[in-house]
Amino acid sequence: MAMYFDPFQAIDRVAGQLLDQRHGPRLMPMDLYRDGDHYVLNADLPGVDPGSVDIDVDGQLLTIRAERTPRSQEGVKWLARERSGGSFLRQFTLGQGVETSNISASYENGVLSVVIPIAEKAKPRKIEVQTSTAQLADGAPAPAVEETPAA
Repeated sequence: MAMYFDPFQAIDRVAGQLLDQRHGPRLMPMDLYRDGDHYVLNADLPGVDPGSVDIDVDGQLLTIRAERTPRSQEGVKWLARERSGGSFLRQFTLGQGVETSNISASYENGVLSVVIPIAEKAKPRKIEVQTSTAQLADGAPAPAVEETPAA
């Protein structure tokens, strides 16, 4: 069975989902960077009640959910209403080299900051090079010789 793929239809579908403010969760703009021995994720969530922010870690999947409730006032005639309410959702797959048990988060001035520590085993480390004390006459190291037990 032959299938036809229209890339423009796929782009229209994705753009419609992202731009449609009536349905489903919205994406939150974010920055992610490494600072020493931890990663820092900063996500913009203006107007979100900090009590509605929910962060879960399930295995290596980090999920951030938040809700912005629109203010409704009785008897008000809206002239413009661009700041709609709704839910925000973002999911990240964490690598094996992070300490999921020590993730911390804070919310200040509409920005959610999540600090993800790097696991000790994933941190860069120096490997010591072993040398033998035996030297050949020209200064080159002596080859290692293994003895095999006689049978």
